[in-house]
Amino acid sequence: EILAYWSSDVCSELRNKHAVKAIPVRKDDEVMVVRGTFKGREGKVIQVYRRKWVIHVERITRDKVNGATVNVGIDPSKVVITKLKMDKDRKAILERKSKKSDKGKGKFTESEVAAMANVD
Repeated sequence: EILAYWSSDVCSELRNKHAVKAIPVRKDDEVMVVRGTFKGREGKVIQVYRRKWVIHVERITRDKVNGATVNVGIDPSKVVITKLKMDKDRKAILERKSKKSDKGKGKFTESEVAAMANVD
């Protein structure tokens, strides 16, 4: 189960294409960091570390004192998805979310509003 706090915004191209503002991030998505020390860096998600609530992106590492290199955990809300890894589940999510946005924000249609204006 992927939850809302694993969601990341999508870039403007994908937002226009799929009519979706944010989607849960997953392994093999390509992302760009938009906040923090690694701002502007791009790479592929190599791990979604759910226990620590972070994602690991390739080429975003640091050296430890003993010489080992370790991945730096990045909060999913601080990245923008630039390329989605598509499969049937992802397509279903996009289909469902875009259908929701087509409906519009208002609770009433224009005909209902016009009808209510004549009530007085």
